[in-house]
Amino acid sequence: MRPSVIVFDVNETLSDLSPVGARFFAVGASASAASAWFAGVLRDGFALTVAGARPSFAEVAREGLVAALSQTNLNRPLDEAVEHVLAGLGELPVHPDVVSGINALAERGHRLVTLSNGAASVAESLLERAGIRDRFDQLLSVEDARAWKPSPRAYEFAGYALGVPHQEMTLVAVHPWDIDGASREGLNTVWVNRTGGEYPGCFEKPAATVTGIDELPDLWPRA
Repeated sequence: MRPSVIVFDVNETLSDLSPVGARFFAVGASASAASAWFAGVLRDGFALTVAGARPSFAEVAREGLVAALSQTNLNRPLDEAVEHVLAGLGELPVHPDVVSGINALAERGHRLVTLSNGAASVAESLLERAGIRDRFDQLLSVEDARAWKPSPRAYEFAGYALGVPHQEMTLVAVHPWDIDGASREGLNTVWVNRTGGEYPGCFEKPAATVTGIDELPDLWPRA
C-alpha cells in the first residue's frame, strides 16, 4: 500500500558514520571504539527518556565521548580530542545508496520527512551536503517530542506534526529497535539491512526489508 508519507530515521539510516572511526584513530584511540561510543549514546538517551528526562543528543554524545576517551592514552588533551571527534559529526556523508533512492522516491511523488533522535539542524546540514534537502517536506526531531525514539511519544509527535494517521505512515530505519517502536504504534515499517545480518526475533518484524534506500521505490507503485 502506498504510504501518505515516508518517515526516515537519520543517524546511520541516511548518514554514514564510518568516518567517525578515523577521527577516533586520529586522536590516539581505536577506530573500532567509535561504534561502541555511538551505541552508548543511544543506550544513555533511551535510559534518560525512560527515567522521565529530556536528553539532548548533543549533550549525551559529548558526555559519553568524554567518558570513553578519558580511558585512552590520547595524543592530545582530552578536550581537544573530544572536539575533534564531534566536529566529524558535522561533516558526515550519506550512504552511497541514499541520493539515488531519495531522488527516485521524490520524482514518484512521495512525501518524504525525517524523524531523528538528533537535532533537526544536523539532518538539515547532512541533506544539504548531499544535495537532496529540497526532496524533504519536513525535518522532525524528537527534541520537540520530549522523548527519544522508540518511545511511543516520538511517533505520536510525528503523526501530529504531519497530520497523518499512523497507518498511513511508513518508517524507514536501519535500527531494529526503531522498527519495533514504530510497528507497535501502528506505523508500517521498512528495515534497511545493509550488512546482511539477521533481524532480532525479539522485535516486531518489519513489513519489508531492503538492502539500501535505492530499493525503496520498487516497493510502491507510481502515483
